[in-house]
Amino acid sequence: MRSFILAMMLLAGCASAEPAAPSFHLIPGAVPPDKGPDGNSIILDAPDGLIIVDTGRHPEHSAKILSYARERGRPIAAIVNTHWHLDHTTGNWDIRQAYPQVQVLASNALEGALVTYLKKSRAQTEAMLADPKTSAMQRDQILRARSVTDQPDRIRPNRVVGQSGTMTIAGRQIDVRLAKFAASEGDVWLFDPEAKLAIVGDLVVDIVPFMDTACADGWLRGLGEIEQTSFETLIPGHGPVMDRAAFTTWKKAFTDFVTCGRSQAPKEDCVAGWERGAARFIDDAHRNYVREAANYYLTTRLRASDEEQQLYCKPLGPGA
Repeated sequence: MRSFILAMMLLAGCASAEPAAPSFHLIPGAVPPDKGPDGNSIILDAPDGLIIVDTGRHPEHSAKILSYARERGRPIAAIVNTHWHLDHTTGNWDIRQAYPQVQVLASNALEGALVTYLKKSRAQTEAMLADPKTSAMQRDQILRARSVTDQPDRIRPNRVVGQSGTMTIAGRQIDVRLAKFAASEGDVWLFDPEAKLAIVGDLVVDIVPFMDTACADGWLRGLGEIEQTSFETLIPGHGPVMDRAAFTTWKKAFTDFVTCGRSQAPKEDCVAGWERGAARFIDDAHRNYVREAANYYLTTRLRASDEEQQLYCKPLGPGA
């Protein structure tokens, strides 16, 4: 009887124990069908203030970041951009206006993008602005993006991440990793071994990999490096938090998609393969979006000319 009572006391103690506080605050992004996406934003505490990992695209998203900082009564001391894509960096300017001394860390991949992808996009946006069919909402989005590409210092880092290693950010030591030539020319991701937390940007995107500036081989290497860590919780660039099993499923779906894309298999088979492999991450609202995007990336990246496929697998910036 005494043993039974002791066991019940221990069980009661476990049941009433406070759950561990999360080691991050997540402001979820979104991939709406009628406008550009926002990437996830992750907020970490540090001795000198808050660290923001990615700042989104739209002003409503960055407003949530600023509101959280005010609620906490803590300054934003640093921004870490996982990559230069505008759905992860445009909010930098909103935060820099509120916190002019904020430190911005990122790779130098923006420099290559300015003379390649963003230069090409600039011409396309001019055509859209001249088109009377462009809606007022679309026009506002285009002008916000154009203001960034015309004034890249708004999002340019003032502390460049050139290699993997431990860095002190806002007084906190963080394991900072650099995946070269992956989803972009340089993808920064963070690993916290104590919390077993990986924050990986667009190296993982739940519904479909965004391959606009991708080097598939480097991306696969980056996923392998993530897998080699002891993470238990992973925050992707888009989509809900994943556990290790979910990441393994996503990584296999990505690997199979790349392999199929480089084969002679019909494109529709490769798209269907992605939909099956990543089924747990694709909701009904995004099913058509995923099908169109997967087909687009098969055509423009995985089955483009050899020169085009290798475009983002080499340095692109000034002096490259």
